[in-house]
Amino acid sequence: MTIGFQAGLFSDVAVEVPPLVGRVERVSLSRGAWVDLVPGWVAGADEVFPRLVEGIPWRAERREMYDRTVDVPRLLCMYAEGEQLPDPVLTQARAELNRHYADELGEEFVTAGCCYYRDGRDSVAWHGDRVGRSRREDTMVAIVSFGAPRHLSLRPAGGRLHGSYPLGHGDLIVMGGSCQRTWEHAILKTAKPVGPRISVQFRPRNVF
Repeated sequence: MTIGFQAGLFSDVAVEVPPLVGRVERVSLSRGAWVDLVPGWVAGADEVFPRLVEGIPWRAERREMYDRTVDVPRLLCMYAEGEQLPDPVLTQARAELNRHYADELGEEFVTAGCCYYRDGRDSVAWHGDRVGRSRREDTMVAIVSFGAPRHLSLRPAGGRLHGSYPLGHGDLIVMGGSCQRTWEHAILKTAKPVGPRISVQFRPRNVF
């Protein structure tokens, strides 16, 4: 698979998943929603990116939308609870997330959904992860990004754009509280030249 990714300035940094304590910046939104941000959390993430490109069994999907079947504009792979993750750094990242958020979340992140955005034409539309318990309960979704940054946009459900965060090169964002029910997020298409990005979303049981 062609990668087409240009590593960042610090691509020769050793791969490491440091403790989250003291690194997390929490941003309050509204209606009980918040996001936690840790830029560059996974050190040496650019070394991991090509491993994920080659090591994950990516698949293209088609879905019903507006009375027709369309291509999903990104490649996907899902690791269910109990399945081995494709790279040790993802196992380490999930373990640290579980340590850091154990008391607040009250359970563990157990699944990992992977998305491969190959260029600016790949995207995900406005949505909240509202399938399962997240439709009625507060929860958390933690996203670690590898590769070139893409903007994750946020808005109140059905409202106007609130802002966006460029996520790549090992950045972490955790959406918590009521965020999945009362806010929406998206990776919007762009005509600007952008490199490829992989997003790994860690979720608790029965949150989609």
